[in-house]
Amino acid sequence: MVKILRSAEAFLPTPYGDFKVIVYECDDRHEHLALIKGGVKGKANVLVRVHSECLTGDVLSSKRCDCHRQLVASLGIIGKQDGVLLYLRQEGRGIGLLNKIKAYALQDKGMDTVDANIHLGFKADERDYRIGAAILKDLGITSISLLTNNPGKVSELESNGINIGERVPLPVKPTEYTKKYLDTKKKKLGHIF
Repeated sequence: MVKILRSAEAFLPTPYGDFKVIVYECDDRHEHLALIKGGVKGKANVLVRVHSECLTGDVLSSKRCDCHRQLVASLGIIGKQDGVLLYLRQEGRGIGLLNKIKAYALQDKGMDTVDANIHLGFKADERDYRIGAAILKDLGITSISLLTNNPGKVSELESNGINIGERVPLPVKPTEYTKKYLDTKKKKLGHIF
C-alpha cells in the first residue's frame, strides 16, 4: 500500500482557470500535485488527467514528445469545467531524468523510446499509478472520466480501486519530431490515438 500525506494547499490562478493546488508527500520520496477545479468530492465520473512529470516537455517545451501539448490541452479542458489534474513526479515513464536523457541519446542512435528504456535495464514503463489512485481516493473520488490515450493507465487505475466510467481521448497531431515516438507508443504500448 502506497502512503501519501496531504501536506499543503493553496489557491492557484492560471491562464486555464482558478485551481486549488494540493501537494502530497509520498513514500516514493517525491512530492506530487493535485490541481482541483470546482467541487469534485463524492461526484461520479469526475474529469481527471493523470499526467506524469516531463521536465523536457512540460517546462522546456521539447518537441521530442507530446507531453507539453497534452498538459496544456488537459488544463484547458479541465479549466472549463470541474475536474482534477494530477501531476505525478514520475519523470521519463518512471526512470528519472538522468536515465531519460540516456534514453534520448540511444534514440539519437536509432532506438525507439521503448527499446531505449529496455536497453538501460528498465521496463518500457516504470510508472506507479497506485500513487494517483491514492490521491484520488483522498480527494473523495472513486469514479472518473479519464483524459488519456494510454489504456495501460486505465487498467492500472482500475486495478487500484478507481472506476473509469469513460476514457476521454486527448487528440495529438504528429509532428516531424514526434511521428516515430507516437508510432512506437501506439504499436508497442497500445496507445489509442
